[in-house]
Amino acid sequence: MKARTKQDVLRIVKAKKIRYIRLWFTDVLGFLKGFTITVDELPRAMDDGMGFDGSSIEGFARIEESDMVARPDPKSFVILPWESQKQRVARMVCDIYKPDGNPFEADPRYVLKKNLAALKKIGFIFNVGPELEYFYFNNPKNTIILDKGGYFDLTPLDMAEKIRNNAVTALESLGIIVEYSHHEVASSQHEIDLRYSDALTMADNVMTYRLVVKETAQEKGMHASFMPKPVYGVNGSGMHTHQSLFKGTKNAFFDKKGKYHLSDIGKHYIAGLLKHAPEFTSVTNQWVNSYKRLIPGYEAPVYICWAQMNRSALIRVPMYKPGKEKSTRMEFRSPDPACNPYLAFSVMLAAGMEGIKNKYKLPEPANDNIYDMSQKQRESLGIKSLPEDLSEAIKLTEKSKLVRECLGEKLFEHFIRNKKMEWDEYKAQVTHYEIDKYLPIL
Repeated sequence: MKARTKQDVLRIVKAKKIRYIRLWFTDVLGFLKGFTITVDELPRAMDDGMGFDGSSIEGFARIEESDMVARPDPKSFVILPWESQKQRVARMVCDIYKPDGNPFEADPRYVLKKNLAALKKIGFIFNVGPELEYFYFNNPKNTIILDKGGYFDLTPLDMAEKIRNNAVTALESLGIIVEYSHHEVASSQHEIDLRYSDALTMADNVMTYRLVVKETAQEKGMHASFMPKPVYGVNGSGMHTHQSLFKGTKNAFFDKKGKYHLSDIGKHYIAGLLKHAPEFTSVTNQWVNSYKRLIPGYEAPVYICWAQMNRSALIRVPMYKPGKEKSTRMEFRSPDPACNPYLAFSVMLAAGMEGIKNKYKLPEPANDNIYDMSQKQRESLGIKSLPEDLSEAIKLTEKSKLVRECLGEKLFEHFIRNKKMEWDEYKAQVTHYEIDKYLPIL
C-alpha cells in the first residue's frame, strides 16, 4: 500500500493497526533526527504540524527563535519492518516550518525542494542513483572485520553477507527498489545500489538506507559504518552518484548523433561539475576523515577530469548501449556516504545547471590512468586536483557564490561555521601517528 494523501495514510494506519508514528527530519550535517507521536495525534500532525524545540538541533535555530514545526509528508509514509508486530510503528519524513507558516530556510530538505522547484520551472527533472559503500565491524569501538572477501566475491554465506541480505529485504519492504548488492574491494566492505529516482525521493531513501543498514547490523550484534576511511591502507567508502536530467520521459543528456552520444545539455552539465567541484567538495565530502579517502591509489578520484572507461577520473560517462537511451548518465565519483544527501544533490545540480546556463565547454576525456601521470603531464592537460583537506575545501566553499546561492544564506553560514569548528578541533588533536612516530625519538 502506497500513501499519497492524508486520507491514504489514515486508511492504512487503521487497516494495519499502526500504534506509533515516527516523524523524521534531517539536520544541517545530515544526521537523522525525530520524535514519536501516537496514532491519535496523526490527523493534527498532518493538518497543522507538530511543534518542537529546534534550539538543540545542529544548525536549526538560536535559543531565542527555537520554536519549530514538523509537517509530515504523506508520500513518505512507510511501516518500519524491524519494529514489534504487536505495536506497529510507521515513519514519515517531515518538512520543517517556522511558527508563522513559512518554510524554515535551514531545513536541508527544503533547500533541495527549492532547487528542484526552480529546475521544474524550466522543464527538467533531476534523477540520481547513488552507490553507497560501507563497512561491517565487530562493534563501534574497533575495526575488527567480519570477512576477508574482495570485490564481487561469492563466498560461503558468512555473517556479513547474511546481514547485508537482511538489509536488502528491509529496504524492499519499505518500498525502496534495490538493483544490486555485493561485496566491495576491501575486507568487510559492502555496497547496496538503489534504483535511480527523482532527487528528493532518493535523498529520503538515502537517509532511510543508512538507518536500515545500521539497524539490521545491530540486530546481529554488529556495527555498520559509513565513515569514509575507517581503515588505513585499504579502500575507503564512496557514494558514486549517477545523474541525469529528464524532460518528461526523454533523457536530456542523450543525443544519438552527439559525440559520446551526449547532448549539448549533457556536455555543459558535466563541464559545470568539473569547473565547480572544488567549491562544493566540502559539502559532498564534509568530514575531516573524508580527505583520508581522497588520496591517489585507492580508486577514489582526486583529479578533476572525465572519461568513459577510466575509473580514476572524477566523472565517468558509461558507454552508450543501443536501445538504452534513458540510461545515458554521468557518474560523479568523489562524494562519500557520510554526506548530507539533500545538500550534496543540491550543490551537484547547481554546478551542472551553471554549466548549462553558461554553456561551459567540455574538455577532452582523460583516457589514461591519471594516477600514473606525472604532475607535469597532468598540468599540460589542464588537470587540477580536488582540495587536499577539509580546511582547503572550506576556504574554497566560503568564497563560492554558487554554493551560497544554492544552500541559502542561513544554511550556508551555519555550515561554514560548523566545519571551521570541526577543523579547529581536529588540528589541535595529538594523534596515534604522532605518538608512535615522535614520542620514542623526541
